Amino acid sequence: MARRVGRSGLLGLRRLVTRRWLRWTAAGVVLLILAAGGVVVAYVASVPVPKEPTVVQASVLYYRDGKTILARVGISDRTDVTLDQIPLAVRRAVLAAEDRSYDEHVGVSPRGVLRAVWANLFSGASEGASTITQQYARNAYLTQDVTAERKAKEFALALKLERKYTKDEILQRYLNTIYFGRGAYGIQAAAAAYFGISVEQLTLTQGAVLASLIKDPWAFDPVVDPVGARDRWKWLVRSMETLGWAAPGTADGAYPTVTDRSPNRQALSGPLGLVVDAVENELVAKGISRQVLYAGGLRVVTTLDVTAQRAAMERVEKALIEQPFGLQAALVAQDPATGGIRAYYGGDRGSGYFDYAQAPRPPAATFKPVTVAAALHSGIPYDTRWNGSSPRIFKDRFGVPLYNPNNFQCRDCTLEDALSLSLNTPFYAAAQNIGPDKVRKLATSLGIPDKYGSQRTLVDAKNEPAAGRTRADIALGRYPVAPVDLVGVYATLASGGTYSERHFVDSVEDGEGRRHYSAAPRRSRAVSEQVAADVGRAMATALDSRSLVAGRPVGPKPTVTKPPQPPMIAERGANRPEPDRPAAGIAGSQILGDGPDTQDAWMAGYTAQLATVVWVGHTNPGPVRDMAGKPITGDGLPLTLWRDFLTDALAGQPANPLPSAANPGGHRVTR
Repeated sequence: MARRVGRSGLLGLRRLVTRRWLRWTAAGVVLLILAAGGVVVAYVASVPVPKEPTVVQASVLYYRDGKTILARVGISDRTDVTLDQIPLAVRRAVLAAEDRSYDEHVGVSPRGVLRAVWANLFSGASEGASTITQQYARNAYLTQDVTAERKAKEFALALKLERKYTKDEILQRYLNTIYFGRGAYGIQAAAAAYFGISVEQLTLTQGAVLASLIKDPWAFDPVVDPVGARDRWKWLVRSMETLGWAAPGTADGAYPTVTDRSPNRQALSGPLGLVVDAVENELVAKGISRQVLYAGGLRVVTTLDVTAQRAAMERVEKALIEQPFGLQAALVAQDPATGGIRAYYGGDRGSGYFDYAQAPRPPAATFKPVTVAAALHSGIPYDTRWNGSSPRIFKDRFGVPLYNPNNFQCRDCTLEDALSLSLNTPFYAAAQNIGPDKVRKLATSLGIPDKYGSQRTLVDAKNEPAAGRTRADIALGRYPVAPVDLVGVYATLASGGTYSERHFVDSVEDGEGRRHYSAAPRRSRAVSEQVAADVGRAMATALDSRSLVAGRPVGPKPTVTKPPQPPMIAERGANRPEPDRPAAGIAGSQILGDGPDTQDAWMAGYTAQLATVVWVGHTNPGPVRDMAGKPITGDGLPLTLWRDFLTDALAGQPANPLPSAANPGGHRVTR
């Protein structure tokens, strides 16, 4: 009698077959490699070793016009040293980080190749197999193209280099050419950049810091990411302990003191330094290494607009110089049609320093348009009436009453009214009605990332009432988002509901004109044109109420019964008046505790050509006050900065109308 195989039996059989298939496949790969041995030998013989390494050249970053130079990035400090000048402990740190079998292989590691093949074929992971010799071959003689041809040449050159030079000679060349970040090319420059000393003075623990940087010189810079840098350093030093190259317990000792700034990066000081950081990180994500950027003589055309960028830097500097010391600002402008960043200001200290445009902060009322979009997207009519009385008790607030600013009352109002009056209770009720998770999901479709690092966005933190879950507080902008991400939300709305992936780089070419990268940003429909137009209408009303009077409204605003005309940004050029420009936007102020002070002040909105977000606050949350000691709110300094920036950035451009839809005030549901 045939026996039935249960579910667990089927799973076991499937695993058995899978394991055997993997073994057979892996064996087949090995046999193919062996069978191709003759071909490999012939190919290696055909690849010549160039007489001299590739000439090191700085790269040039251009504005979007492809003519105006934004910055030059490249080798600002390089001094070759001999291997005996480099302490043995430092050399061992590099070997432990990059190639522990360096003294045993012949330029390539068969075990590493097989491991990489297995990972790439069967686990779905992308794993390299580069030895130090291969890395040197790639950096000294080849491009960084991720192609089979380049990898084959790298393989062949590594084998030939091992015949031509001794292990010590290759290691010396490698340590003099590898990029360590901060503009430091080679171990001597790195010792000066990170510790202000000569290479001979490096200790084991300092050498481990430098060796940790080779994998990713920006991400593992202790100034950029102290936690990540220390974790990698500790892992490396523990590895050295295991290898017998460091005394037990060394990894538990103090982390070496690293200089706050490298003198090699002075050329990248000021606001443009953070623009270069953003460009650099994007290129790395696209497969162009920092080593190539700083030594490959690339021509990088960015998406930055020269007029808009200069307007951002000049307007922010002018706005902050009249404010108390320590007040900070961020400004990001994005093209709704393409996703290209046109202007970027994250701070004035320069490359490697804290970037306020990338720092998540509670966006307050500037997040309320997401709730309006979520309501319309869910099929709730635009003219739905909500209870905007204050205070109100909501079950998931555990008995804590929710108030409107100044305890405004609006017992029967639309979300458009609530947005204009900056009310809280109608938006909280709307988020409950829609479902907080749906509001979060739409926010990520509009442009907010799903995670910041390893932490999910738009959810309660560990010490909050619903850790890991989204509450209706999302409607009030209580969950932190970064200005550079919030501007993407507004760009999506300004584009008529189509999301375009944010990017800083348009194209990359080498010195011979070969194209290495062309931007192809992802695009997707987030909400319908009708929903985007209706949200824009609500923000146009809100902007109108903020731009006509200083400070907050003094009383309830009557319900709007007719579609308003978009408010205008009145512009004046240098020699002639500019046309008024339709705009939509919302100001927001995150209150500090229960008091009258604010801790974050925002302005976010768009014209037809630019979506722009402005944030004002401090490095650490605290009272944000002006020179007179008064709280800075979103409809004060941020609104003024936002309006002045757009006036300058768009001077001379046509005053295009905002996106509209065929059915004003109506909606089409897009699920």
